[in-house]
Amino acid sequence: MLEDPKPEANATFSAQSLRLDGSSATKRIIDSIREQVLSRLRRRGAVVGLSGGIDSSVTAALCVAAFGPANVLGVLMPEQDSDPESLRLGRLVADTFGIRHVIEDIAPALAASGCYERRDSAIRQLFPDYGPGWSCKVVLSNALHGNSYNLTKLVVESPTQERREARMPLAIYQAVVAATNMKQRTRKQIEYYHADCLNYAVSGTPNRLEYDQGFFVKNGDGAADFKPIAHLYKSQVYQLAEELGVPAEICARPPTTDTWSMAQTQEEFYFALPYQKMDLCLYGLEHGIPAADVARAAGLTEAQVELVWKDIHSKRKATRYLHAPPLLVEELVSEPEKALSA
Repeated sequence: MLEDPKPEANATFSAQSLRLDGSSATKRIIDSIREQVLSRLRRRGAVVGLSGGIDSSVTAALCVAAFGPANVLGVLMPEQDSDPESLRLGRLVADTFGIRHVIEDIAPALAASGCYERRDSAIRQLFPDYGPGWSCKVVLSNALHGNSYNLTKLVVESPTQERREARMPLAIYQAVVAATNMKQRTRKQIEYYHADCLNYAVSGTPNRLEYDQGFFVKNGDGAADFKPIAHLYKSQVYQLAEELGVPAEICARPPTTDTWSMAQTQEEFYFALPYQKMDLCLYGLEHGIPAADVARAAGLTEAQVELVWKDIHSKRKATRYLHAPPLLVEELVSEPEKALSA
């Protein structure tokens, strides 16, 4: 497969092992999108939620190449904790590729459903004075520390910029994350509204690392009709961004969650390492490359690579539920379902 090149025997493993033939890889994805959406799903275009990040930008560019700009709708969905840069960059993507876009402020819907109050109420169990003007984020312990299980900390900042942090008991962590997940589920509801209006399909935007490791919300950003870049390592998504003409400032922007009111990187919240190193570790694990070779390529020790591999296995096991379809007493396969899977 062009998107998942196999290392040659005795070849030196490095970041170059993940290089793509950009033109061929792009054509293959575009052909697949057309076949899936137009022929199998019987939809005439795509809705893409634009976050201003690399994954949604590349996905939008691929959909434009597949259907033309007139048949792609970008949906920008800011809320009260969003970085204003995300909205600006999302508009930039829409303008760059000539697609229509709508801005849906989901803050009122989140407030009405209790998203912010439920989250803040849980936070006040650790920091009783948390309230208006404060900001927060959740930080996960790094797998390289060698912990046998993940530890989470809540970091808050007061209006006077006093920063505090505390370990999160499981019940508080679950309550905070459950409330925050309402953001992704509300966004997906908006995307499907527009898709239903236009007879379009909803495109998912996870890359291989996110898909493999369960870095998504079930029935939130994990819900989609097709996921055109889920087979690509994050490094490869950046390669396609150059091929497709994604604006340079988006390509240079560090990956963020843009979920919490405090600035936060993806490795703070979920991944053990920056994506470049995580890609090499995941690729090495999937292709049976010795830990010593992966360590050399990623600038890690063998022991650190083994810890990252352990964390990858742990997250796969913990997030299996996110990938699981609804369970049935008896397996039922209808004729339309057979046609879609053919």
